[in-house]
Amino acid sequence: MPITVDIDVMLARRKMSVGELADRVGITPANLAVLKNGRAKAVRFTTLAALCEALDCQPGDLLRWEAGDAAPQEDSAPEAEAAVGDRS
Repeated sequence: MPITVDIDVMLARRKMSVGELADRVGITPANLAVLKNGRAKAVRFTTLAALCEALDCQPGDLLRWEAGDAAPQEDSAPEAEAAVGDRS
């Protein structure tokens, strides 16, 4: 996937654990791990904003695009996509 998630970099810079960040953001450590490891299909803007607030950073510090040989994918039905960060 051409989008790289750098949450681990910011965690190291802030000397913060995954569990502490999950608590501050209001998501489970498991959902944060899915996002951190690049396995998420989507992230809610509210979750991204909470991550930025907790880590005192900008969205571009957490997400970056890398050119690569990723094959274009057809749009899938929205209900088939799982979003990380359901805070309900």
